[in-house]
Amino acid sequence: MGELKLLLNRKYKKDSYTIGLLYANGKFLYNTMEDRDRGLTFNMPLSKIATAKVYGETAIPKGVYRIEMTYSPKFSGRAWAVKDGGKTPQIMNVPGFSGIRIHPLNTAADSLGCIGVGDNTIKGKITNSTARYRDLVDNYIIPALRRGDKVTIEII
Repeated sequence: MGELKLLLNRKYKKDSYTIGLLYANGKFLYNTMEDRDRGLTFNMPLSKIATAKVYGETAIPKGVYRIEMTYSPKFSGRAWAVKDGGKTPQIMNVPGFSGIRIHPLNTAADSLGCIGVGDNTIKGKITNSTARYRDLVDNYIIPALRRGDKVTIEII
């Protein structure tokens, strides 16, 4: 049993969004878009996370998380999720957050704490998000899970 290790390096931290670089087992894939990084970490007390978190405007705490493909009622009808029976990559056991997923988006306003993948070709946005999402799911996450590999994401 192997492991697919995703690494998200939060590179550009702005007041209303965060742009990162996503790697798979050391290979650069694409950019990411998240809400504002408020300096949260996985090992902080929940009370501190709750105090610093602004609902819908806060990136998840830095740390290492397992990823599973789970059913999303919110996204199940979206064309990009139908192929997988409404399942999308869920980031599991995020302290102070729930329902955190990787999905297509264009701006941090579309995020609600989730992570979008794409190309940072326009300041404050990502483009080609659906194509990058399908690439990540079809060529990395689903094949790894089918092999019985563990899939994790480390956010730094």
